[in-house]
Amino acid sequence: MRESKITRKTAETDITLNLSLDGDIGGKIDTGCGFLDHMLTLFARHGRYGLEVVCCGDVDVDYHHTVEDVGICLGRAFLEALGDKRGIRRYGDKIIPMDEALIVAAIDISGRDHLGYALDIPSYRVGDFDTELCEEFFKAFVREAKMTLHLRQLAGTNSHHIIEGAFKAFARALREATEIIPDAYDEIPSTKGVL
Repeated sequence: MRESKITRKTAETDITLNLSLDGDIGGKIDTGCGFLDHMLTLFARHGRYGLEVVCCGDVDVDYHHTVEDVGICLGRAFLEALGDKRGIRRYGDKIIPMDEALIVAAIDISGRDHLGYALDIPSYRVGDFDTELCEEFFKAFVREAKMTLHLRQLAGTNSHHIIEGAFKAFARALREATEIIPDAYDEIPSTKGVL
């Protein structure tokens, strides 16, 4: 089983995260930020990942530390669960419509971190969630997971729809990239022989 358990405690957050790339769908998600919980729940569902996240953070300040640190932990969990990346597809891409929004996600599990972020979110907030934290989450994730992720918005005017479409596209592209290819289960998908 490709699994990981991450614990991270700082002066700002205390996080426990369990991830199973091939396990049951769903799990307890409680970050103290309702919108982030919603995004992580649909990420787990659309990626078909087993995910549990509990975070106690300084949400009395704002959600910045919680969102960034959960991104850090999720990225580390993927890096650990993927191991030497033997047998994975490596690449994944999806175009996802969310009502009027249309989002593209493309992933390369390359061992190199890069975020190409081109979401034009019109509102500063969705509920009490600062929409600029969406980029902070993905920055933290790719840095720790050592993946390349491009997110592009082709259409969209509703901030909630744009962010939700991004998380759904991310989840489905990542599912494709992390899948094991049955007839290549023992191969590293790189001419270098390592990722």
